Amino acid sequence: MNEMTKIAVQTTLKDWETDQEVRWCPGCGDYAILKAVQRTLPEISADPSNTVFVSGIGCSSRFPYYVESYGFHTIHGRAPAFATGIKLANPDLDVWLVTGDGDGMSIGGNHTMHILRRNVNVQILLFNNEIYGLTKGQFSPTSREGTNSPTSPLGSVDRPALPCAFALGSGARFIARAYDVSKNLPAVLKAAHAHKGAAFVEIFQNCIVYNKDRFADFVAKGVADQNQLWLTDGEPMLFGSEKSGGVKGIALDMDTLSLKVVDVAGGDWQAAGVIVHNVKNRAIAHMLVEMPFGPFPMALGVIYDDARPSYEDVLLGQDEQARKGKDANLAKLLGKGQTWTVSGTAADPI
Repeated sequence: MNEMTKIAVQTTLKDWETDQEVRWCPGCGDYAILKAVQRTLPEISADPSNTVFVSGIGCSSRFPYYVESYGFHTIHGRAPAFATGIKLANPDLDVWLVTGDGDGMSIGGNHTMHILRRNVNVQILLFNNEIYGLTKGQFSPTSREGTNSPTSPLGSVDRPALPCAFALGSGARFIARAYDVSKNLPAVLKAAHAHKGAAFVEIFQNCIVYNKDRFADFVAKGVADQNQLWLTDGEPMLFGSEKSGGVKGIALDMDTLSLKVVDVAGGDWQAAGVIVHNVKNRAIAHMLVEMPFGPFPMALGVIYDDARPSYEDVLLGQDEQARKGKDANLAKLLGKGQTWTVSGTAADPI
């Protein structure tokens, strides 16, 4: 382990701000996500000289310009490949990957899958605004059915991809969800950073120009209480309040082996059969990320967290094992066994 990673570095939010003009549309949710990340980095004792932000192409992918650290603005969809190479070249670097629903789920879908299944120790932040913002509002892989856009004037007929379900299906060991202006976003980012391995965080992000208020049905103040299920490991899955029409919870229907919403009378969640969240329960995690919004609330927070050895630890450990007891002197290796010397020139061939 590099010595500098053992030293707690003290920074402030200002230390992570660059002199670059932040060029997103006024009101874009990316501003809030940027500030959340910049506030989180000092709290995890991150070192700017040991931190790398990697991105692909899209509105979200301007991110590395605005963080005072190392950064790499790569090509469309290929940020996971670059991040993997960076991590293997120097495993001590703290690598963050910033992508969007178009960059990460369309042209880069295969690369996202492989960094997740390999379990490279990288924090992956996927900004999901359900639209292609940079190229002027075409429907994206996560756009809802019926979305009107320049490429779907009569409404999109594609069934949307679910990023967290995709990540789980790819073998990810950490899945979380949050949204741009949530006060809980920094806590989710900290949990992702604490996870050893690929940590996948879907962040719902408001595109003020091309998909304004797409997530208002669960983030707006008047409905957030009854439409958001914030998950905490070891705590019952409760949402709502007496003010918003009563406390409700998520229970398991044993007849259909599926989730259901139940009323919680008098605060007795146990009698109502409400599930206690267990971040290591992969089967329930699959159910949570696929809950249809409307009949169910939106599941947010750390949904799944069950670490296994990271790709670089296993791969580099394998290399070290292969080198054990072997002479690493290349000149000696080349001169080993039978050798001969070739003489002569072009003018005087052998």
